[in-house]
Amino acid sequence: MGSGFFALLDDIAAIMDDVAVMSKLATKKTAGILGDDLAVNAEKASGFVSSRELPVLWAIGKGSMVNKLIILPIAFVLSAYSPLAIKIILVLGGLYLAYEGAEKIYEYFFHHDQPSTSPSTQVNLTEEEILNLEKTKIKSAIITDFILSVEIVIIALGTVLEKSLSTQIIVVSFVALVATIGVYGIVALIVRMDDMGFKLIQMSTKHNNRLAHTLGTMLVNALPKVIKSLAFIGTLALVMVAGGIFVHQIDYLHHLLPILPDVLKEVIFGLSFGFVMFVLIQGIKKGINQFR
Repeated sequence: MGSGFFALLDDIAAIMDDVAVMSKLATKKTAGILGDDLAVNAEKASGFVSSRELPVLWAIGKGSMVNKLIILPIAFVLSAYSPLAIKIILVLGGLYLAYEGAEKIYEYFFHHDQPSTSPSTQVNLTEEEILNLEKTKIKSAIITDFILSVEIVIIALGTVLEKSLSTQIIVVSFVALVATIGVYGIVALIVRMDDMGFKLIQMSTKHNNRLAHTLGTMLVNALPKVIKSLAFIGTLALVMVAGGIFVHQIDYLHHLLPILPDVLKEVIFGLSFGFVMFVLIQGIKKGINQFR
């Protein structure tokens, strides 16, 4: 009986070791999506007056958690009864990510000015208009988060499809939880950078501290640059993640161009599929507008 108990402990230890390894691999695989998720949410949560940034971010974070609670059970059911559906969804999601990356690149080179919703423009708005603006941006952020969450869950699940259902549940749930807490925790720090900078500047004025003033100024000036950098990194990550999905899930592409490094193949296929999807969708939109 004692030997059976120790054998059980050994099995549990082996399972936990397997879970740890697969969790690390799944987290690494979803890093690109997390980068884009971080960039998107930092941008969406930074267009408000200081006192409303964290409440808005909290609302988006709660919506993100609800998204995960909806997506996870559906993903596990599909994994148990239709693994092929996971791969199909993964490729379809890759097409969406490639399209989004191509669209961002197009907008960067052919940017169309949009009306600003910065805090300075909100001064002349009524309280009701400000709340409506918040609700609109929160809703938009939660919808975007849902799409990205689907990809995070599916990509994480794709790394453990050959494992037992219990391992899949533990690993993917862990990745989803880390994605939500990690992304929104970092976003909260990012959107408060300028406020921390202003406080340091105020402290430096009272105590005549040049170091605090310099550091505060750096934080204030760094916020827009950080958000722009995250947007660039997120776009690159989108293309590479999409390309990686195509390379690893489509056998023909996996064996195509064998002399090229995997990273370069992922960028090439990600961009190629992305711009094909972009041209196709833009053509469909123009066709629909002509018939209206």
